[in-house]
Amino acid sequence: MKTRDVFTPLGYQAIAPTTSTALTVPDGATHCSITTAVQALRFTDDGTTPTLTVGQLLPVGLAPMWYAGDLHKVLLFNAVAGALVKVLYYK
Repeated sequence: MKTRDVFTPLGYQAIAPTTSTALTVPDGATHCSITTAVQALRFTDDGTTPTLTVGQLLPVGLAPMWYAGDLHKVLLFNAVAGALVKVLYYK
């Protein structure tokens, strides 16, 4: 089963977080796919501010992470300077 068979794409976002950065969630989005390029990233999904040591580590080179929680609470932070985050939104 393909993602597009089940979910409707709502948008794309590229983020280069230099501080704790929230997602810009399109109206109606309930899920997203998050991947990181260039450098690792830390994220939280409960509103806690991620730092160099706080938050889940998302290394470069992994398959995209599928997220289905409250997208408005997701915060991103560089684990290493230069992280680039790619986010695809769906409903």
